[in-house]
Amino acid sequence: MNKPGLRIGIFCLTLFVALNPIRSTAQQPVAPLHAEPSALTTAPAHQPPPFWNEIAEFKHQDSLQRPPSGAILFVGSSSFRKWTNVQSYFPGYPIINRGFGGSGFPDLIRYAGDIIFPYHPRQIVIYCGDNDLAVSDSVTATMVYNRFVRLYNLIRSRLKDVDIVYVSIKPSPSRQKLMPKMEETNDMIRNFMASYSHATFVDVYHAMLTPQGLPMDDLFIGDKLHMNEKGYKVWQQILQPYLDK
Repeated sequence: MNKPGLRIGIFCLTLFVALNPIRSTAQQPVAPLHAEPSALTTAPAHQPPPFWNEIAEFKHQDSLQRPPSGAILFVGSSSFRKWTNVQSYFPGYPIINRGFGGSGFPDLIRYAGDIIFPYHPRQIVIYCGDNDLAVSDSVTATMVYNRFVRLYNLIRSRLKDVDIVYVSIKPSPSRQKLMPKMEETNDMIRNFMASYSHATFVDVYHAMLTPQGLPMDDLFIGDKLHMNEKGYKVWQQILQPYLDK
């Protein structure tokens, strides 16, 4: 026998559930409080990743004329990309230049399978880290150092005995405010490289400073970020003794 009180109770319970849907106890994902900013701009799913067009052009060039194995591979950001005549600075040294875009360490890691490993180089010369620091004030020297270590370990996992040369982050007039972080990053990477064989740190930073400790303005083109011929001449003189003949 149905009791009026029972029917009223069921109706009230139904109305409460309808107006107050049960909430899941599972929490929504929350970004870590200290999540590391990326040096990359994340592309939408329908777009290629950053700098892919430049990487695709390298691959196209390789399909037309395969670079020799056992060469010296220059890889990194625009300070290498703009060194278009780098081979003329080092006659007698077979060089492959794969500097691209305004790349940071995450980009080099992303494209290692495209522009590092396929060449089987005898030596890898890296210039990177400048843009990592410039992308955000929240990027620390330790973050950039950790990115470098990740790239180093990635290379070592495939090329155990290859000589790895890291060219220090350079000082530039347009990024003068970043110089303390640059120096800290350089020091950390220098100490890391000193602990390993087939690993060399090349200091171009101090050779590009005035006696007052400021970047030499006459080593740069109008944007005060990228180097002119005089700046690359400084790099040539410092780098050449470390290159494998």
